[in-house]
Amino acid sequence: MSAQQAVLELPSSASPVPELAQEQGKAPRARFRGNWSPRWLALPFPLFLLLLWHVAAQFEWVAPQVLPSPQSVLLTFIDLAASGEMFDNLKISLLRVLLGFGVGLAGGLLLGVAMGLSRVFKDYVYPLFKAFSQVPVLGWLPLLMLLVGIDEALKIILISKAALVPIALNTFKGIENVPARYVEVARVLRFSRWQLLTRVIFPAALPPVWNGVRYGFTHAWLALVVVELLASSEGLGYMIVFGRQLFQLDVVMAAVVVVGAVGYVLDRVLARIETVLLGWRRTGF
Repeated sequence: MSAQQAVLELPSSASPVPELAQEQGKAPRARFRGNWSPRWLALPFPLFLLLLWHVAAQFEWVAPQVLPSPQSVLLTFIDLAASGEMFDNLKISLLRVLLGFGVGLAGGLLLGVAMGLSRVFKDYVYPLFKAFSQVPVLGWLPLLMLLVGIDEALKIILISKAALVPIALNTFKGIENVPARYVEVARVLRFSRWQLLTRVIFPAALPPVWNGVRYGFTHAWLALVVVELLASSEGLGYMIVFGRQLFQLDVVMAAVVVVGAVGYVLDRVLARIETVLLGWRRTGF
């Protein structure tokens, strides 16, 4: 064997040793990552904030009238739940957001599909829609209060507007950004227009459309709380305002915690539905 051959063969015969050491070094880290999912890794910071809140209330860094202790908020929540007041207001808020979101979902999908499929419709409507979307929900509140009053119609309109904008935009962009090669293949296969829409366009646009649905529901939930803070006599937002007016900050904090928890749970439900609807993306479609 020549020296050149020996030099060339040496790394191949010696390489498994450091690779084995690297794999052995990676194994504990891999097991650690497997035991600690991202959900568990996200717990320390909220627990730290809860501990900080407890310490601040215990040593009265902030006046108890302004910052009630976690124990006080928990007892208030239990009292409100036992009396049924918390769940009655929660039910009212959920009915409002579901109705407003349903209206915004239907309108957003129709508008987005129309803009995505028709260039003429897009040219006429899209500039006005962009201007409409730039006005925040609260910007429409004074005008709508004069037109429809402060009853349920006002809340449903504002919630549906908050949901409609992201749903329509994501639907429009999803359809517009469908790869042209998908359409070309469908034309080669002589798909009808209905087959092109149901088997190519809509399935390819579904991921961004569903992202718009999730964003739309988040915006609807936020708009619900804002509307109930300003013009309502029932609901979670009303509980927050009522508690502030009576300087019952424990009621305010309990309602705020429920708003955040319910919003998070609803978003997780939509995320679970997404895994079912878009599971084909993980199969290498």
